[in-house]
Formats: sequence, C-alpha cells, structure tokens
Amino acid sequence: MKLDPVVAPEIAVSRWFNSSVPLSLAALRGRPVLLHAFQMLCPGCVAHGTPQAEKAHRLFRDSDLQVIGLHTVFEHHAAMTPVALEAFIHEYRLTMPIGVDDPDSGMRIPVTMGRYQMRGTPTSILIGRDGAVLHHGFGQEDDMALGARLAAAISGYP
Repeated sequence: MKLDPVVAPEIAVSRWFNSSVPLSLAALRGRPVLLHAFQMLCPGCVAHGTPQAEKAHRLFRDSDLQVIGLHTVFEHHAAMTPVALEAFIHEYRLTMPIGVDDPDSGMRIPVTMGRYQMRGTPTSILIGRDGAVLHHGFGQEDDMALGARLAAAISGYP
C-alpha cells in the first residue's frame, strides 16, 4: 500500500534577503525545493549546513531546483536580528534567497519551524515537484547523500 505523501506546509517569512520578490511554496509548485533552516550562531550551520546549501544553490543554478535559506531563530533572539543577519549574509557571500522565519508571538519557536516540527538547526527539507516532503533531515548531512537526493528530485525520481 502506498502512503499519501506529506504535503509541505507553506513557509512563513517576515523578511527576504537576496530575493526581489517574496517566495512561496505554492508559487514554486512544479519545481523541487531545498529548504535549509539555520541560525547564524549555530556552529553546525556555519561550518557545514549553510555552506552546503549555498553550494547546492550555485551548482544547480542551471536546473529548476530552488534553494531557500530560512533563518530560524529559536534562541539568542537579541543577537540574531535582521541587521546582524544582513552582515552575516554579506560576510559569508551567500547568494541564495534567505527568508527570516516569522516569529510567533505566542510560541517559543518561529512559525515555519513549528509547522515542520523541526528539532533544531541545521535542518534540510527537500520538497518534490508535487509539493510533497521527500526528505526531512536534522543535523549535518553528507554531501554525496544530499547531492543524490537533489539529483533524484530534479530528474523526477522519488
């Protein structure tokens, strides 16, 4: 019996960097999407996850893969402001579109983080052309494994 795919919840973003227009999963339906959730003060994000997502963005720029960085702040809120994030993006030469996960005033975690039940950062979520979540990974992901998943999603294989 084949299970119904889990449709990816929409992202909630309060501000965009490196994108002239707001992005949405609904508008990107038909394209594979790699959503990379990070915090600029997360050592695993800075050392591995964010450079890996940026590399995917650059390597697959000629495909229809959309890589989206999502700054998902759930700690050290006072230090991780949009102004600090803008400097971080500049210093690390990030070119992928980056959204600030919408803080939920009634919750301790941001909206998108809650919708995807993320355990922390870095988190990588691969969404297929049909809007289904193909992969939901937490922590450091192997480059080759992620590359294989991206290639499969781009080519349309499950």
